[in-house]
Parts: sequence; structure tokens; C-alpha cells
Amino acid sequence: MADGFAPKPTPETAPFWAAAKENRLLIQRCRSCARYYFYPRPWCPHCFSEDVEWHQVSGRGRLASYIINYRPLPPADHTGPQIIALVELDEGVRLLTNIIDADPAPDSLRLDAPVSVAFHPRGDFKLPVFRLAHAQ
Repeated sequence: MADGFAPKPTPETAPFWAAAKENRLLIQRCRSCARYYFYPRPWCPHCFSEDVEWHQVSGRGRLASYIINYRPLPPADHTGPQIIALVELDEGVRLLTNIIDADPAPDSLRLDAPVSVAFHPRGDFKLPVFRLAHAQ
């Protein structure tokens, strides 16, 4: 696996990556307006409050959109098609991720299908990826 594909935490993303190493999915939540948001940043994009916290979320959601990538850029560490997906968590935020352990065919990737988080090793870290709920 190429180190270029390993996460490079920043001060804003370090709690996210530390939790992922422990197979936990953390998302930021605003204490002022009680809304979740993603990507990590030190202020709420909804109300601009700086009173934010990291919160462990369920890891459950739905498949909002996807593409099937048949031509990954080298030096990708996988063989065959890759399912790149937009997943909407039950908590309302959307994550760009991958669907794993699924047939990379439109007939098997129904929009709004339930998904749940899994963690894939990448260098010294783990990436949150998702599986179709019926595939577990």
C-alpha cells in the first residue's frame, strides 16, 4: 500500500482519525444549535458558533449516491472496480466514502439502501468505509 494514500491528520481532524483507529466514528456537533456537521472544523457551519464537540455517532445511514470507478489511479491498492459513495448518516451529515463487500453493479446498489460503517486499515490509520446493511 502506498503511504500517499494514508491519512495525514491536521489539528482539526486528529480526533476523527484517532477514533477511527479504535473503530469508532466521531462527527462534530454544535452545542449551540445541536446540529451535526462534517468535514471537521472549529466552528459550526450552521450557526457559526465555536461551541462544538466531537460526538460518537451510530455509524448507520443510507446510500445517497455513488459511482463505480473502473479506472483507479495508480498506485491504488485494490483490484477491480471501486464503489465511491456519498453516505448520509442517520445523524444527517453526508460523508464521501467507499462501499465495500458489495457487487459493483447498479442492480445491487439501490439508492437509500441502509448502510453501516466498517473500518479499513490504511497505513497507521483506519478509514471509515461502509457496507450495505444486508451484506453483513
